[in-house]
Amino acid sequence: MIVIPVKEGENIERALKKFKRKFEKTGVIRELRERQAFIKPSKKKREIVKKAVYKQKIQEEEE
Repeated sequence: MIVIPVKEGENIERALKKFKRKFEKTGVIRELRERQAFIKPSKKKREIVKKAVYKQKIQEEEE
């Protein structure tokens, strides 16, 4: 449960911004999106390798 202490006289928008930031850090939305569809472990692994190759290629081009 996320608790945001609001000081007296503090702007409500600022408190809402703090709440949104904390909520984003928990990763709830990201996890929900991942759980919408099952992805086989082999496909997950393949995607990770693809991303690593892409990053490495970009890094080599910079040097």
